[in-house]
Amino acid sequence: MARVTGIGGLFFRGRDPQALSAWYELHLGIADMNKAVWSQDAGPTIFGPFAATTAYFGRPDQQWMVNFRVDDLDAMMASLRAAGIAVETRPEWDSEVGRICRIHDPEGNPIELWEPSPMASGGQAT
Repeated sequence: MARVTGIGGLFFRGRDPQALSAWYELHLGIADMNKAVWSQDAGPTIFGPFAATTAYFGRPDQQWMVNFRVDDLDAMMASLRAAGIAVETRPEWDSEVGRICRIHDPEGNPIELWEPSPMASGGQAT
């Protein structure tokens, strides 16, 4: 039986797609789809902001939030804070599946950064 094997891309509206792409590349290391296909650990993914006026998504008011896996949440948070980006954490966001923080891109879109626990990554509980 045919099955889905992963996410092939994340597409969303932006008031200034080029500036938004540059922010994601600078602060999160995600290449703009016009430069290269971003290859994540689980396989290739296209990351591409669209113009705010695009009809590709349907309703103009559709919202989204993305959750990116990170390998070192503490280092990522320190780097973001050093760049002047507000980082939100909450004790209830940390659980047996890992640790999470939230940031917002320059257009106010929420982004979760998740450092999976060894258990969530397929490891054994200790």
